[in-house]
Amino acid sequence: MSDGQATLLWLRRDLRLSDHPALCAAVARGGPVIPVFILDPLTEGLGAAPKWRLGLSLADLAQRIEAMGSRLILRRGAALDVLRDLARDTGAGAVYWSRAYDPDSVARDTHVKAGLKEDGLDVQSHLGHLLFEPWSVETKTGGFYKVYTPYWKALRDRAVPAPDPAPAHIPAPETWPQSDDLSDWGLGDAMNRGAEVCRPYQRVGEDAAIGRLGWFTGEAIAGYDTQRDLPAADGTSGLSENLALGEISPRRCWHAGLRAMQDGKPGAETWLKELVWREFAYHLAWHTPRIMRDNWRPEWDGFPWNTDEDDPQVIAWKQGRTGIPFVDAAMREMYVTGKMHNRARMIVASYLTKHLLSHWRIGQKWFEDCLTDWDPASNAMGWQWAAGSGPDATPYFRVFNPETQATKFDPDGTYLRRWIAEGQSQPSQTALSYFEAIPRSWKLRPDETYPDPVVGVKDGRARALDAYENRGF
Repeated sequence: MSDGQATLLWLRRDLRLSDHPALCAAVARGGPVIPVFILDPLTEGLGAAPKWRLGLSLADLAQRIEAMGSRLILRRGAALDVLRDLARDTGAGAVYWSRAYDPDSVARDTHVKAGLKEDGLDVQSHLGHLLFEPWSVETKTGGFYKVYTPYWKALRDRAVPAPDPAPAHIPAPETWPQSDDLSDWGLGDAMNRGAEVCRPYQRVGEDAAIGRLGWFTGEAIAGYDTQRDLPAADGTSGLSENLALGEISPRRCWHAGLRAMQDGKPGAETWLKELVWREFAYHLAWHTPRIMRDNWRPEWDGFPWNTDEDDPQVIAWKQGRTGIPFVDAAMREMYVTGKMHNRARMIVASYLTKHLLSHWRIGQKWFEDCLTDWDPASNAMGWQWAAGSGPDATPYFRVFNPETQATKFDPDGTYLRRWIAEGQSQPSQTALSYFEAIPRSWKLRPDETYPDPVVGVKDGRARALDAYENRGF
C-alpha cells in the first residue's frame, strides 16, 4: 500500500476500464491514480491506419475516464523521460502498466523499468494483453511450443480467471499535470481523405466491443464454422480491431466463447481456437523474436524472393489491380474498411508471395500501414504462414488458387461485386468508395477497364513450384 503518493498508470494496448489488472492494482494501492498515454517513438512509428484508429480509441477512452471523475493525460516523447517528468511533477511513487510481448515493446519496457527502479519508484507490469504469459506455457520437456495444435491442446482445458469489473472509482489527484491536446498529435494526418471513408466501418471503444461480443456469441457463433470462410457474410466476431488496442480483454472473449460452447453452440470451440491462435503468435514472438522481421525457418533465407517494393507487379497488388478478382476485391475492402476478411487475407498473401514470388516482408509492411486492426505478432505470423517460411505453415508448396477459392467461398460473386466497380453498369457504393479512399496520385477511376492478370493463376503456380524445386525444398 502507498503512503498517499500517486500511481502513474501507463496505458498502451489496454485501452479499456474493465478487466484491467494494472488499473485494479493501481486503485488497490491507494492514493491518486493518474492515467497516461505516451506518444513515444515506437507508437509514433505506427502506420497510417493503425495510428489513426489509435486516435479514435484514445478519444473514446478519455471520455469514459472523464465520466469517472478522472482524466487521461497525454504526453509526447521518450517513455522513460516522460514518466520521470510526470513522477517528479506529481510526486508519484509508482508506475504500473500492462505487459507487451513483441520484441520492440519488450526492449522499450525493459529500459523503462530499469530506469524507474533506479529512481526508487515502485514499478509493476501486469498481464492484460493475453490469456497467459508466453513463458508460462511449456511443453512436457520444458521448451516452448513450435506447432499450434499441441499448443491448443495444452491450453484448451487450462483455467482462465474470470474478467474483473471496472473499478467503481478512479481516485483523482488534487492537481492534474499538464496534458497535450489529442488533436495536436495529428494521428490521422497520414490517412488523408481515406479517414472519412473508413470511419463508418470502425467499432470504436469498449462499449462497442462488448456489444459486438454479445451479438456474436448470442446470434452468430453457432454458425461460425462455415460462415467464417464466406467473405460476403457477417460471420465473424469482428473484434480484431478491439483486441489489437485492448478495448476488450481476451479473458472476456474467452469466457463468452466458453459459455457459448457449454450451451451447445457448434462454432464456439472453433472461435476459441482462433483466440488461442492469437496467443500462439505472441508465444512465438516472445520465444523467437526473429519471426517479426526474419524468416522463422532459416532455410528460407536464400530463397530468391523479389524484394523490390516498386516492382510493377507489386504496385498492381498494392492497388488492387492485379486482374485477379478475389485478390483485388480483398485489397479494396482493406482500403475502404481498414480490415480484410481472414479468408481473403490468405488469398492475398499467397498471391503476393507465391504467384508474384515477392517477399512476405513487402506484404507485412503494407498491411502494417493499411489495417486498422493491425497486430504486430499476428501480422508477422500470418504472413510467414502464408509464405511457407513460418511456423505451422501451410505446406510451402501449396499455392492457393484464387479462382477456385472464389468459386467455393463466394459462389454467387457477392463479395467481388461489393468491391470491384469496373465492368459493372451500376457499381455498388462500397465498390465506388475504393476510388474515394485511395491516394489521388494513383489516378484510378471506376470507368476504367478492369486489368488483365499481371500473372495468371496457372502460370504463377507453375513458376512458384519451379522455384521451390530448384531450391531443394
